[in-house]
Amino acid sequence: MNKEQFLKQLEGNLKGISSEERQDILQDYEEYFAIGREEGKTEAEMTASLGSPSQIARELSASHHLEKVETSTTAGNIMRAVWAVIGLGFFNFVIVMGPFIALVGVMFSGWAVGAAFVLSPLLVLVNAVITPETFEFFDLFVSFALCGIGLFIAIGMFFATKAVTSGFVRYLKFNMALVKGGLKRE
Repeated sequence: MNKEQFLKQLEGNLKGISSEERQDILQDYEEYFAIGREEGKTEAEMTASLGSPSQIARELSASHHLEKVETSTTAGNIMRAVWAVIGLGFFNFVIVMGPFIALVGVMFSGWAVGAAFVLSPLLVLVNAVITPETFEFFDLFVSFALCGIGLFIAIGMFFATKAVTSGFVRYLKFNMALVKGGLKRE
């Protein structure tokens, strides 16, 4: 494979990255080829030493999306980062999706419990309007207690969600470093 073929394949695989960053990446590889030419290497040697352009693009895409999550932690950015890391290899599907689904399930259930507890007084009042003969003040007082507990759960879930999100992003970075070439001990 020559330089032009390599760069064309690399550019074609960098779809999820902005055009400015894509041009910066391509410029870096152009410089790599220029330096290699000065050292007397052939284009075939240089492309062979770099590896597959599609694998390089997947690694660059994963790095890009993880950096994006660090600057703006949104559900969309997290999902894009998860899919980019999964794209590094089939084994990552099991290693990344399992914990991701488990954490999303735990976070969703925690938020659902908090919301249900907070809304419990409203539900008791709706029940009192629909069937006034079954209304008891005990139910109302218990629902207010549940509402208070729900507020504590919601506050706890807010901090837990932030902690789990940052922890999962660190896990994705660890996984990406492991896939890229193992962890280097210094």
